[in-house]
Amino acid sequence: MNNHHNFYEILDAKSLAGFMPYKRELDITVFVPCYNEEGNIIDTFHTIVSALEESSLSWEIIVIDDASTDKSKELIYNYTKEHPDYDIKLFVRKENIGLAQNYIDGAFMAKGKCYKLVSGDNAEPAETLSAIFNSLGKAEMIIPYHVKILGRSAMRDLFSKTYTFIVNTISGYKIKYYNGGALHFTYNVMRWHTDYHGYSFQADIITRLLDRGMSYLEIPVTSQERKSGVSHALKLKNFLSVGHFFLDLLIRRIGRAYRNKN
Repeated sequence: MNNHHNFYEILDAKSLAGFMPYKRELDITVFVPCYNEEGNIIDTFHTIVSALEESSLSWEIIVIDDASTDKSKELIYNYTKEHPDYDIKLFVRKENIGLAQNYIDGAFMAKGKCYKLVSGDNAEPAETLSAIFNSLGKAEMIIPYHVKILGRSAMRDLFSKTYTFIVNTISGYKIKYYNGGALHFTYNVMRWHTDYHGYSFQADIITRLLDRGMSYLEIPVTSQERKSGVSHALKLKNFLSVGHFFLDLLIRRIGRAYRNKN
């Protein structure tokens, strides 16, 4: 990959400081995080492009490789060379910093008025992405909820449902699913982005926007478990981050109740 350095940006704090928000000249930016997804990343691109080409949206794809140690970078580079008509930008981290921070940084580089996370594990079928893209403009947040997740274990399903129940209980909201990759206005991600770098970053931004009265539309979708590699969701640091998020969520609800009284 050393010979390819002119074809992607090496992303670090210094290079990111040079970015200013672009004029929002496209309808949507699809952000694709990648960390050791050599078995899934190309299929992810095929799925995203298939759904986008069925829409009438103008688009770009921003990929941030989070210091992968497999062949992900080479595969992405080759894909962009084979498809020069696709607006795909690859950025590569020198050190792994996690999904949440990359999600936020991608928003600051985006040209799209709207912003959608699509993980590099190809978990969202083209039909699901099409349903989300076609809902653009119907609300300030398009929040997908899974009616079926192919291949998901009973334990993961229980964990997900329990997590959603706890977030709703603490926040007072009734969202069906928080981690499905909501479609947001890019400005909202930049302005109200999460401070959490673990599992709860998507729930955090959704609840922050709900606190401010943002409109939302929930749409039923299906998804699938990854075909290759392993998920990094069930790690100790994510559980610690979730606990911190729950505490912050409770404090925000108390503050919201106090403001409403006055």
